[in-house]
Amino acid sequence: MTQPNPLQDLVAEQGVLLLDGAMGTLLMEMGLTSGDPPEDWNVRYPERIEEVHRRYVDAGSRLILTNSFGGSRFRLKLHRLDNRVTELNRAAAGIARRAADAAPHKVLVAGSIGPTGELLEPLGAMSFDEAKAAFAEQAAALAEGGVDLLWVETMSDLEEVRAAVEGAREATDLPVAATMTFDTNRHTMMGVSPEQAVQALGKMGLVALGANCGNGPDEIEEVIARMRAQNPDVLLIAKANAGIPHFTGDELVYDGTPALMGEYARHVRDLGANLVGGCCGNTPDHIARMAEALAQPAGSAGAGPVRAGFKPAPTGTASSTASRQRRHRRREG
Repeated sequence: MTQPNPLQDLVAEQGVLLLDGAMGTLLMEMGLTSGDPPEDWNVRYPERIEEVHRRYVDAGSRLILTNSFGGSRFRLKLHRLDNRVTELNRAAAGIARRAADAAPHKVLVAGSIGPTGELLEPLGAMSFDEAKAAFAEQAAALAEGGVDLLWVETMSDLEEVRAAVEGAREATDLPVAATMTFDTNRHTMMGVSPEQAVQALGKMGLVALGANCGNGPDEIEEVIARMRAQNPDVLLIAKANAGIPHFTGDELVYDGTPALMGEYARHVRDLGANLVGGCCGNTPDHIARMAEALAQPAGSAGAGPVRAGFKPAPTGTASSTASRQRRHRRREG
């Protein structure tokens, strides 16, 4: 029996679907300490998580991601929370579900599933079956909490994506989307190109695929253009960081203003993205400007990169390295 596909239906209705922005950026403003697990706040401070979701919905997001990026047993084990996988992920889904259901229009909830932080055999100690089991455990809890689909994100290894997708399908009947991060000379850290990614992910039966995080809008724009050239039919996701992070004292600051990220949204749409939002450093103000930009007719962004005010960080620089290290820890910054 064919399963319902709420994402495809909403994209067909909207044309281009506006996603949300960063979670951790806002939580740190609310008091989350760097290095602490945001997932613990799903139980400790659920009202704060719901406020973040509500602010994105108010800004125009039609799909929000649960606060569960680091919710696998492997990631939670770093904080001695691996015995609470079900509790924390179910709570994350329930919070987002409440925020979505309170909106005056249709808002989808996607269950965020990030990488384990481990390397698969033979490069590391984690077996494929261990990864798959961990992802299945997380997916089941997110489904119990009421998500509409599962959202595998910020991946570098195609085999880990496969483990996540197979685990999700073992545990639920929900649609699955997946994105990878191309932050190493337009490849993932494991050497996967945009063309290789769209070919491999396109065979996994995903509802949508694409790119997130990385080194800012220029990178995502090129990746999306290359993916669209490789596959003209797939639904493509673009979720760029708000420019490049720089340390100001002890604070990591992103240089992408809301206005510039609005231009990115319009441009990446014209390059072929069907689902557009922001990753690290993006706030509800950024998403609101994206909503305004996407209301402009297609083709109005002009040609070339949108980041006239940015200087991309070459691979190997301090800013690029900081971005990759932060992304490896968690997506929501």
